[in-house]
Amino acid sequence: MNTQASRVPALARAAARLSDPAGRVHRAVLIAFAATGQPPPQAEIQRLIRADGGEPDRVRAELTDADLLAFAANGEIRAAYPFSPTPTPIRVSWSGGPDAYAMCAIDALGMSAMLGRPVTVTAAEPGTGRVITVTVNGDSARWKPRTAVVFAGGVSGAGPPAADRCCGYINFFTTMRAARAWAGHHPEISGDILRRRGALRIGIDQFGPLLQTGHGDTSEPRP
Repeated sequence: MNTQASRVPALARAAARLSDPAGRVHRAVLIAFAATGQPPPQAEIQRLIRADGGEPDRVRAELTDADLLAFAANGEIRAAYPFSPTPTPIRVSWSGGPDAYAMCAIDALGMSAMLGRPVTVTAAEPGTGRVITVTVNGDSARWKPRTAVVFAGGVSGAGPPAADRCCGYINFFTTMRAARAWAGHHPEISGDILRRRGALRIGIDQFGPLLQTGHGDTSEPRP
């Protein structure tokens, strides 16, 4: 199997390169998810862009090209890594906040570092529905079962966005054997199995810095 971990978007670097209008919109979207579990509606995104002197189509295109947000045809957000506006098999909760859904296992593991608070990840293993729970506090995590791993996969040759290319194929499994069995039944998906510490490290590296790049907005991500 080919390693897919390196194909997880380098979101922190991409976010740091955004223009100020795009950066402020990106941050506002993440803060909205942290506060409500949902993105701001299209009209609010339009207002945010224009209030900063930006041009909506250009800012959305910049965020799309950076693969930081993915938009539906009607302009609504369909992915704001690490958050999903629609239910996925990976739910994330934290004290005093809403339940949220992660786009993939790596995204879920990085949420604690991004939000600056402990989170609980509850995931269903593909194919069996067996439950994996990970309690993450910054750079430490408790896994149940302790044999759990992450399979990081993707569709070979597919381009961005990650929402279509790999998010649905980066999942928690109860054991390495279970991950290998699932991969063997899906030869169209190339990927690799990540052990717990390695998967957590990728999540922290990708998502931990996202709300630290303020682009002039010092709002706290805590709801």
